[in-house]
Amino acid sequence: MKLAPFLAVGLSLVMTVRTPATEKPNLVLIIADDCTYLDLGVYGGQAKTPALDQLAGQGMQFSRCFQAAPMCSPTRHNIYTGIYPVKSGAWPNHTRVYPGTKSIAHYLRDAGYRVALSGKTHIGPQASFPFEYSREFQSADPHSAKPYPQIDKLFTESKKSGTPFCLIACSNEPHTPYSKGDASAYDPSRLELPPTFVDTPETRNEYAKYLAEITYFDAQCAALLAMLDQHDLASNTLVMVVSEQGSGFPFAKWTCYELGLTSGMIARWPGKIKPNSKSDALVEYVDITPTFLEAADLETPKTMDGRSFLNVLTGAATEHKTYTFGLHTTRGIFAGSENYGVRSAGTKTHRYIRNLNHTEIFKNVVTRPGGDKADFWMSWIEKGATGDAHAIAMTARYQRRPAEELYDVEKDPHCLNNLIDDPKYKAIKSELSKRLDAWMKSQGDQGAATEAMAHTRHRGYKENKRTVPK
Repeated sequence: MKLAPFLAVGLSLVMTVRTPATEKPNLVLIIADDCTYLDLGVYGGQAKTPALDQLAGQGMQFSRCFQAAPMCSPTRHNIYTGIYPVKSGAWPNHTRVYPGTKSIAHYLRDAGYRVALSGKTHIGPQASFPFEYSREFQSADPHSAKPYPQIDKLFTESKKSGTPFCLIACSNEPHTPYSKGDASAYDPSRLELPPTFVDTPETRNEYAKYLAEITYFDAQCAALLAMLDQHDLASNTLVMVVSEQGSGFPFAKWTCYELGLTSGMIARWPGKIKPNSKSDALVEYVDITPTFLEAADLETPKTMDGRSFLNVLTGAATEHKTYTFGLHTTRGIFAGSENYGVRSAGTKTHRYIRNLNHTEIFKNVVTRPGGDKADFWMSWIEKGATGDAHAIAMTARYQRRPAEELYDVEKDPHCLNNLIDDPKYKAIKSELSKRLDAWMKSQGDQGAATEAMAHTRHRGYKENKRTVPK
């Protein structure tokens, strides 16, 4: 086989390359920011998502995709490294991986790919993430004539040279403040609120603006997908879109409840993925990089926790994992509790949650005046003060939790009915508790002791001499 010249340096000791670069697929991963997947129109939600609707018709839509940490920074480290948060060192927010950790940028670059990241970063140190960086997917108006010139240049140059590329396009929507998109398209008075929400004018107004931001994200996806068509690249490109962790409203982001850990995922690869197909296979964000590597005909490094689900994408398998795992830490996050660690294990049907310091009050940027640039929480408190039973119940439930929780997430996706003391679920509780213990041990996660040192993993803290575990 005659290899393209740009592979001369890329054929290194790290990966085994088995096919010419010209046969390798391009890879595109599009990531939303703080989006509850059930709010997406393509998942039956109220936010209009015409581009994602179309993409789902062209590929596979997942209903059981999970992440390991319901915060922006550990989520992204988790995706790019294929390593769970505690083992990589990136388990609190605004974090960094241990020195020496490698990412998808290393592995694909060494195999001859150009590897670019456009938009939100939230990762570090840079040595572990040697992407070609640009900001435009986060900052440019997707409705403009040529919104992404750097991405356009990447596509042009890659096609001309025959070089495969991996592009990770990271939106900043629908993260707070909710200021993008056309909020007039969503009448606050006509919206159906999730059962965990307290019905106040402030809640409805913020929710309408949030839904508009989801539609704005959909427009970003549309613009990028159109560029692939314009460059005649779509037929040899694996595209994957994920919604990241849940929204900034309570019981989603910042929590290990189902809507904090579950993600939307849609994948398209013409000729490889069956159009208009659906999968309920359990997959995790930690599996994305291994999947991309296998699509590029590369081996998954033994240092990774994730496993490729390419066989699910191609229809060769219908199942992937039996359990998923999650964690959350409040130590050191903005306005967070001093120490409120959460750990979780789940199956397709049930989620077990362990609150490591449940006697403490759970706090974060949502539970302060002004919220996380979306001011609705105080209206919940004020409505509770009038005696409203639902407001009292939801605010108390969010901030004061038992030591353990168990939910039937098929019947109760909003996690309102805690089954932990129901004798009918004793076996499920025991099984998931043991699985969680085993996972924590495999990760070097010591629970409360690990939470106590979470602040040392923040950017700016003195460098930790520890390197990535072998």
